[in-house]
Amino acid sequence: MRRTVRIGAALAAALVVAGWWLTRPQTISAGDLPVREPDPVAGEAVFWAGGCASCHATPVDGERARGDAKLRLGGGAELDTPYGVFRVPNISPHAADGIGSWSMSDFVNAMQRGVSPQGRHYYPSFPYASYARMSTADVMDLKAFIDTLPEVEGETPDHSLDFPWNLRRGIGLWKRRYLSRIPVVQFDGAAAEVLRGAYLVEGAGHCGECHTPRDRFGGLLAGQWLGGAPAAEGEGKVPNITPAAKTLSGWSAGDISYYLESGFTPEFDTVGGTMVAVQENMAKLTKADRDAIAAYLKSIPPVE
Repeated sequence: MRRTVRIGAALAAALVVAGWWLTRPQTISAGDLPVREPDPVAGEAVFWAGGCASCHATPVDGERARGDAKLRLGGGAELDTPYGVFRVPNISPHAADGIGSWSMSDFVNAMQRGVSPQGRHYYPSFPYASYARMSTADVMDLKAFIDTLPEVEGETPDHSLDFPWNLRRGIGLWKRRYLSRIPVVQFDGAAAEVLRGAYLVEGAGHCGECHTPRDRFGGLLAGQWLGGAPAAEGEGKVPNITPAAKTLSGWSAGDISYYLESGFTPEFDTVGGTMVAVQENMAKLTKADRDAIAAYLKSIPPVE
């Protein structure tokens, strides 16, 4: 009997150790970063492609920030989801309340590994599973640009999540299942424009985070990539933007590119809802990048 108890205890201890090892945050060191001088000018383009202001700009009088206020990244917005309430943090260059004291490796680990400077997992409400597909050089340029923005005082409260989602350690297992740098759509011999569009849509643009349905654990269903999904906050539906979508099937690549620039559809309707902020960000990209996004969206597999 005692031997059985000892064996059981040993197995339980082994399972705890294995679980702790499997869920550990995995990071890169400063020595793993490219040896280069980050470019804040290039980082501004990454900033708009990534939609950083859409979430992190501090709301003004309860409304989303506009104009120069988009560059005040004090956070404060809330996302009420089936998992609980996620609160957007301050990522301004403020040394105490924002990310001003972060090293470059701290920033890269947050963006591409979902790990805080304190070694804690970030929740994937921060779309690092998409940012993982960005180049590390672009991430470094992004930090260089954010470092030029205004410092904003004030920390936001932590998330309010239900059990078991409030156990951050388990996110280590989530990452082993869903965190990957491999492109979602594999192209064979695609044009450079399509590949550039894939990089922008699947990486910095993180379009799949809203337009792709998720499984019960919050992972994106790659087989239904960009096929439409319930809105994150449970109200309404984010549309299908694959070539099978009724709303886009008659649009040319030029129509899509112009929509991203102007906010006008071919039927002269205007962009609405949360897509307004996305379109405003895309309007700041180069025409070549908007054309690349359009070429990619016309090239991906249709989802009925």
